[in-house]
Amino acid sequence: MTENTNFGDDLKKSMDSAGEQAKQTANEFAQDTKQAANQFENDLNAASKDGKSIALIAHLTLIGWIIALVMNNNTKDELGSFYIRQVLGLGLLGLVLSFVPILGWIASLGVFVLWIMSLIGALSGEKKLTPGLGTYFQDWFKSL
Repeated sequence: MTENTNFGDDLKKSMDSAGEQAKQTANEFAQDTKQAANQFENDLNAASKDGKSIALIAHLTLIGWIIALVMNNNTKDELGSFYIRQVLGLGLLGLVLSFVPILGWIASLGVFVLWIMSLIGALSGEKKLTPGLGTYFQDWFKSL
């Protein structure tokens, strides 16, 4: 009977030891997971805070503009907001001019040239107003 008692005590000690090891492993895993999640969040914040990236994305079609707008809503960036307003103004101007036959189509080509100039400004990371209408775009869409 003493052998059974010793066996039971040994089994209990082994189970307690295994339980402690499992708890320790789970805690280590939880800490590693928290560190990885924090690193991912920091990387994501760094990417979304980069106004130059937001400015460039805003120039890529309507979907790119919407993505840039969402990215900029999380953490407002002055350069990103500036180019979101510029591209919105150029896009609306191009849309309105596209409804005017022949003369409007030629003017839309001019809007395309202004878009290229805006893209170059975004690539350089400088705030360059669209000639003629840039100040109006900034004023009209200041809520963005």
